[in-house]
Amino acid sequence: MTHDLPRNAGLPFDRSVVDGVRVNTPATLRRAATLPGRRSVKTDWQAAWLARAISMIDLTTLAGDDTEGRVRRLCAKALRPVRGDLLEAIGLPDLTVGAVCVYHEMVPAAVAALDGRLPVAAVSTGFPAGLSPLRFRLAEIEASVEAGASEIDIVISRRHVLTGNWQALYDETRAMREACGDAHMKAILATGELGTLKNVMKASMVCMAAGSDFIKTSTGKESVNATLPVSLIMMRAIRDYETMSGFKVGYKPAGGVSKAKDAITYLALLKEELGNRWLRPDLFRFGASSLLADIERQLEHHVTGRYSVGHRHAVG
Repeated sequence: MTHDLPRNAGLPFDRSVVDGVRVNTPATLRRAATLPGRRSVKTDWQAAWLARAISMIDLTTLAGDDTEGRVRRLCAKALRPVRGDLLEAIGLPDLTVGAVCVYHEMVPAAVAALDGRLPVAAVSTGFPAGLSPLRFRLAEIEASVEAGASEIDIVISRRHVLTGNWQALYDETRAMREACGDAHMKAILATGELGTLKNVMKASMVCMAAGSDFIKTSTGKESVNATLPVSLIMMRAIRDYETMSGFKVGYKPAGGVSKAKDAITYLALLKEELGNRWLRPDLFRFGASSLLADIERQLEHHVTGRYSVGHRHAVG
């Protein structure tokens, strides 16, 4: 499946934009702390929000023991993430997840299994550390696009952020954008390793200026992955970039979002900060496959009044 959406053309590197970044960390933390307690939806509204969350999941397997069989099972789940009887009882149409995300070696198996019905995303550029030579990272992107991936999740060089080498971060990200060709590029910031929220904001602005179609919190392999304070900062960076460029960049929290109630909190924040247009899979994704199992359990409870055992909804 290919995207017919516009690509982010980016902007020339402007050091004054980076230097002008301001973040009120205490205020950000206070705002984020209030979100889980003041956002609650119930009954049919909750079911509708959870169904929307499913449609924005990147169903993912990134394990060292991945096999083509596991990927085919994942793709089958991606195309039918919720039992038909549950959807019928709730009055919802058939739905799918947003995409399937795999390592490069598993791209052909995913492309064949999905047969154009969903995008295939490939993690690339020396995932998760991003420390291989740049020419190898670019070659990996090109190979994944050639194999049929229509989305590429690249990893930025964290050292450029930590040393304040914003020009180098821009240049590398720009080169990766060019290597992606027609594929959409999601830039993984690994925010848990960037030190400060101010660094997160600066890295977000640089990666978007370099042409990223999405900015993404984490590889899922760091000790700290998606959080509400980081999400608030990255969403506000997206809003600022739209003001500067006119382009809507997508957002993907990855890792750390495994419960249905947490998904609703993230969607409420997204609606408040960026508006309803971002509540679609072309501009928002969850990078958390375990989230699907909990959402399906919640939908089953909504219909039957009972929770099933968790392993019934295991993916892979």
